[in-house]
Amino acid sequence: MPSDTSANLYDLTRPALGALLAGWGFGPYHRDQLWTALYRRHAASFDELDGLKPELLRALREHTRLGQLATHHESFSGDGFTHKLLLRLDDGQTIETVLMRFKGRATVCISTQAGCAMGCVFCATGQMGLSRHLTPGEIVGQVLHVNRILRASGEALRNVVLMGMGEPLHNYEHTMSAVDVLVDAMGLAMGPRFITLSTVGVVPGIRRLADEERPIHLAVSLHGATDAERAALVPAGRRWPLDELMDACRYYSEKRKRRIFFEWTLISGRNDTAEHAHTLGQLLQGMDAHVNVIPLNPTVGYDGGPSRPESVRAFQDVLAAYEVPSTVRQRRGIDIDAGCGQLKAKVERRTRSLVPSSA
Repeated sequence: MPSDTSANLYDLTRPALGALLAGWGFGPYHRDQLWTALYRRHAASFDELDGLKPELLRALREHTRLGQLATHHESFSGDGFTHKLLLRLDDGQTIETVLMRFKGRATVCISTQAGCAMGCVFCATGQMGLSRHLTPGEIVGQVLHVNRILRASGEALRNVVLMGMGEPLHNYEHTMSAVDVLVDAMGLAMGPRFITLSTVGVVPGIRRLADEERPIHLAVSLHGATDAERAALVPAGRRWPLDELMDACRYYSEKRKRRIFFEWTLISGRNDTAEHAHTLGQLLQGMDAHVNVIPLNPTVGYDGGPSRPESVRAFQDVLAAYEVPSTVRQRRGIDIDAGCGQLKAKVERRTRSLVPSSA
């Protein structure tokens, strides 16, 4: 039997789970029986894995674990539609997960890293730096956690957006293993078209994603349409200039036959003028692209403010002249620090303030 006595079952894709069980003498039937118990019945402990052969259950107890994410802190928006969770990992790290309810559907925004190395200046997660990558089970675990909340009220999850803490393409292997678990037809069976991955523009990852058979949606955080303006907001822009990024985006769009969503956080006076919109329109003209414009969600570590409604409308009008469609993405949970990294930063500030000074 394997020597690793702490393997998290949620870290394993179905083929990997089959290989583990095969080493113990159990075949595909037992693999699928366990898989459906984990992802269809949402078994949360070994005691809930009823129906398995006693020998298999004994091996699982001895050599594996079911890594559960614990709620460290949670908050609810005043309108009741947004539920933000700060989840605690086994090593004490915390990550954010946001459940957003819309009419007739529910969406979860999940994290792929504890912190982030990309350093976007207006993002609370970027301001805190990277602690570590999440494992596949820690990524999938967020979806399972939210599913249990929704099932208790008779609701179902439809959309998953990898737009929480971290850069998904910086944690490529673990993120894609998690996606494979989410879309597995015998488990959660989420439709790939209901999964969106957001990247700050990691060019090698975009090209690799284009070459692989994972038909999820791609969203690219742009925020600036010249190298200088983008690098001032998104330091990764210095590593992957716009010409390289746009070449990779065109490659992805043509290879996958898919529209790319470009995210543009509108910051008053910084990137929301007509001139900025013209530059963006020229950059994207002719591409199968859609721009999500998002008025800034202010953070403690950045002095910028959100664009005024009239500036947002004028920005969209310019894009329309270039036949570039755009949507103003609804800001949710502003009253509960629902922006990426904000709740964690707030809780950590509060915790530090309660620690007596050693002076």
